[in-house]
Amino acid sequence: MPSPGRRDVIRVDLSAGTVARERVPADWRHDFLGGKGLGARYLYEELDAGTDPLGPANRLAFFIGPLSGYLPAESRYAAVTKSPLTGAFLDSYSGGSFADALAGALPDAFGLLIEGAADDPVRLTVADGEARLHDATDLWGADAAEVDAALDGAVACIGPAGENEVAYATIASDGGDHHAGRGGAGAVMGAKRLKAVAVRGDPPEPTGELAALRDRYDDAYRDDDTGRWQAAGETVESVDFANEVGVLSTRGWQGGQFDDAGDIGVEAVREAATGRENEDDAVPGGFRVDTEDGESVPRGGTLMSLGAGLGIDDFDDVARLGATCDLLGMDAISAGNAVAWAMRATDVAAIDADLEFGDADAAERLLAAIAARSSDLGDTLADGVDAAQDRYGAGAVPTVKSMELPAYDPRGAAGMALAYATSDRGGCHRRARPVEREAFARDEWTDADRVTTVIGAQNVRSTLWSLVVDDFAGETMWEDLGAEWLQAVGLDHDRESLATLGERVWTLVRLFNVREGFDRSDDSLPDVFEEPMPDGPAAGRTVDREAFETMLDAYYAARGWAADGRPTPATVDRLGLAALIDDETPLGASPAVDPVEHDGCEQEYGHGHGS
Repeated sequence: MPSPGRRDVIRVDLSAGTVARERVPADWRHDFLGGKGLGARYLYEELDAGTDPLGPANRLAFFIGPLSGYLPAESRYAAVTKSPLTGAFLDSYSGGSFADALAGALPDAFGLLIEGAADDPVRLTVADGEARLHDATDLWGADAAEVDAALDGAVACIGPAGENEVAYATIASDGGDHHAGRGGAGAVMGAKRLKAVAVRGDPPEPTGELAALRDRYDDAYRDDDTGRWQAAGETVESVDFANEVGVLSTRGWQGGQFDDAGDIGVEAVREAATGRENEDDAVPGGFRVDTEDGESVPRGGTLMSLGAGLGIDDFDDVARLGATCDLLGMDAISAGNAVAWAMRATDVAAIDADLEFGDADAAERLLAAIAARSSDLGDTLADGVDAAQDRYGAGAVPTVKSMELPAYDPRGAAGMALAYATSDRGGCHRRARPVEREAFARDEWTDADRVTTVIGAQNVRSTLWSLVVDDFAGETMWEDLGAEWLQAVGLDHDRESLATLGERVWTLVRLFNVREGFDRSDDSLPDVFEEPMPDGPAAGRTVDREAFETMLDAYYAARGWAADGRPTPATVDRLGLAALIDDETPLGASPAVDPVEHDGCEQEYGHGHGS
């Protein structure tokens, strides 16, 4: 039985060079489960307001969930920390072999909680329930593939970008095929001088009721719309979808459609592919392609941000840029936006650089300079687009809470404006993706639809990310939120308690961010979206500032937060959070007034696929 045995965390203090096992309080395990929820509980408890994300006091958790290794589809782990890019809470997820190995190596623990900073590079090995520290000086400077080849076991590591504390450096696994990508968890590893974690452990095998559950959910996923979509095209189909509905950011957010999208979309990927990640599975994962730097697995975000976003229409060039980011250990979405900013800044002579849209070689050179911080421009862009715009006084590449946006333009789907603005980790499309429904029914959607859909998705994903469920297979668990699985191992959660748990986790993360100084002014979109979309099905559309603020009021009211974006005492108490709130966390005075007509609209958990 996995859950009753998963009670501990392995705490690693890199400053002291010590490793210790400790028990997670029983009420934490019940109220937050694991993954995102447990990570939020630890960060809120152990970090002081204003903790330097790159300082030794920051924590970095590699957490799994109470059912990791048993759930359907690909196992995942959560990397949880305070983001060096945003200064806010960060949870980032990765699949591949590392999560399964972690579940097998630590059958009675939720994972690793890392603090401090080593004087010299170190690596961590985990096997048979224990963790040990080793010197890693010989690996410093190696890329993700080189580290993976050098170590025994499943590896999570940083490349040169993490070593140089690029604010959007990733934690890479499987030689760079998988990444805990957004927000800079890799930079936190680099600041701690932790080059890699190598885990040896066979994933647990479900038996009895758990085995029957897994078989049933695997079958359900294969037959689900999302499962069929992923089997057919994985996330690379997102390029074609976004282009069709006119929300594909193009040439640094200067348009909503890319004339050559077909040259980098799903058909181009299929033609170039040498195979799939998991050839024998009914849902076989991403497409493998050959590049100059070796084999790569391009994702939808790669093709959107490094292809259409840079005006590059040659698939081989886009795959090469993606492989460059993978090996250097750098988030493709933020990196693509950084290069796009530089290309736009060059166009208006704000910087003097040999850059232009469509030039893949120049883009590759700049990516290398960012990862190495080897030029003034590269060093500035390594701190993010906001840092570049502040330094050079130019730019219209959008961010939310300093995180660069993925390629879904909210001018074509106002619900995405709300999803981006209220995302707890910055400009992120994974917390809620209303674009997938709204884009086909723009004129029929109301603000009530947008608010309920965004809140529903944020809450549900907070629950499922506390279980650390595969994003796509998790679509089959939206109805009962995993209650059936937890009850199979003797835990007393039902759907209602799990829905409350998701809202509790989302609100605790909000309280963490509020304590860091975030408020309503941070739940906003840049002015560029007030300019009309120039082309495509969404041509002429804007994000109306007044209408957006009205929708944000409705969002706060529905959450029981005040008009300044702070949760109220009544909401905190209702969610069982009152006892843990410290004096440094300001609460809202009274709930916001809901200005939106709901016409009886009930909370719904709208979902769908997408990158």
